[in-house]
Amino acid sequence: MKSNTFKNLPWLFGIHFFISAFTFGGGYVVIPMIRRYFVEKKQLFSEEELLEMAAIAQSSPGAIAVNLSVLSGYRTLGRLGAAVSCIASVLPPLLLISMISIGYDAFSSSRVVSAILKGMEAGVAALIVDMTIDMCRTIFRERRLILTLLVPATFLASSVFHINVCLLIPGSALLCLAECKIREQVRRRVS
Repeated sequence: MKSNTFKNLPWLFGIHFFISAFTFGGGYVVIPMIRRYFVEKKQLFSEEELLEMAAIAQSSPGAIAVNLSVLSGYRTLGRLGAAVSCIASVLPPLLLISMISIGYDAFSSSRVVSAILKGMEAGVAALIVDMTIDMCRTIFRERRLILTLLVPATFLASSVFHINVCLLIPGSALLCLAECKIREQVRRRVS
């Protein structure tokens, strides 16, 4: 797609503006939308690349949604694509918050607005569950025991034993690195 940079910039801006305007609930909700438009429809990168970008976006400072938009823009159209994607993903919330702040008193006491926000919470929960199922499918397709066991183990560690995610992420990374080193040593011994 990089050959037609200026031709594709409006599409890139429009798609990130649309995704940002119609996804509520944070960064994890953006992943299925980016998958739909960038992976499934345009085939600009693979599902695995999207998961890698999502991991980088999550571990980088800032909003996951903006980070992921910037990474997908960069992957699609380079630095210019990253800048356009960043602006497009920040603009809708900026405009919405500006409008809400002007009429805050009217919004804060409205039962209709409260009901709409409760409905959005349910939609966000459904999107997060869908994304989690898709990520687990990708992990299970790898057919690696450590990855298959890591999914329920980290879930239990977080939800049942209340171990901080700041410990689970580096711990999981270290386990995967150790597993890669062991596989590498086994391959060297076999060959």
